[in-house]
Amino acid sequence: MQVLERIAEVRAFRKQVGRLAFVPTMGNLHDGHLSLLRASRPHCDAVLTSIFVNRLQFGPNEDFDRYPRTREDDLALLEAAGCEAVFYPTEATLYPQPQVVAVDPPGELTSILCGAFRPGHFKGVTTVVAKLFNIVQPDVAAFGLKDYQQYFLIRQMVEQLEIPVQLLAVDTGRAEDGLALSSRNRYLNPGERAEAPRLYRLLQQVATTVGRGEDASQACQQAMAELEQSGWQPQYLEVRDADSLLPVAETSRHKVVLAAAYLGKTRLIDNLMF
Repeated sequence: MQVLERIAEVRAFRKQVGRLAFVPTMGNLHDGHLSLLRASRPHCDAVLTSIFVNRLQFGPNEDFDRYPRTREDDLALLEAAGCEAVFYPTEATLYPQPQVVAVDPPGELTSILCGAFRPGHFKGVTTVVAKLFNIVQPDVAAFGLKDYQQYFLIRQMVEQLEIPVQLLAVDTGRAEDGLALSSRNRYLNPGERAEAPRLYRLLQQVATTVGRGEDASQACQQAMAELEQSGWQPQYLEVRDADSLLPVAETSRHKVVLAAAYLGKTRLIDNLMF
């Protein structure tokens, strides 16, 4: 496996391979990330992963400084998984000057759900992903659906800016008890880890209730109340049209219930399409 630290090295590698799949990450890898590599493999001749903790998508009071950075473990996992190359840039490599040019998705899509609590977050995400796409020039790029709003916005960016990359949406990886795999799960203490699967169970409950034709607003309110009673600090739990992220309507063909909540000091997100 090649470890590439300079943009010129990535571009030289790109010239040496045929169809290339790309898996962008922030490191601290787990099986959810590796599932993206596995999903990419049938679509390409080689897989390139990037590891970069992107300052632009963190707010001033978020966990940029303490976000787990596990370089040696990550590289060992990628090599064992058969990844052909990893792009491991420094901040100075990716942002040699202040990044004043940005991809800024429309407010009606970034001011809702996670965007309501993390202003500027998705602007930072789409900007770094666009920049990585330009550097790597992949044929295929794989994204997990755990952060559904992020995937939706990246898909909008690719479609509307005519970026020549095929997106692969990969189902959320989960632990046996249903908890969505996340690098931030390691922040949870043992008691919080035992409680954490409640979030997914409540999403399943809401999806079942709304799928029977019952009121979505009432189902979400009841789930939020249970989270609060169980010691969580929920930010949102909503049912949205999966094809637009707008509120559900009678014409909605696909729905998704999405949630974000703090358990202790750890912010967990999850969603379920139905």
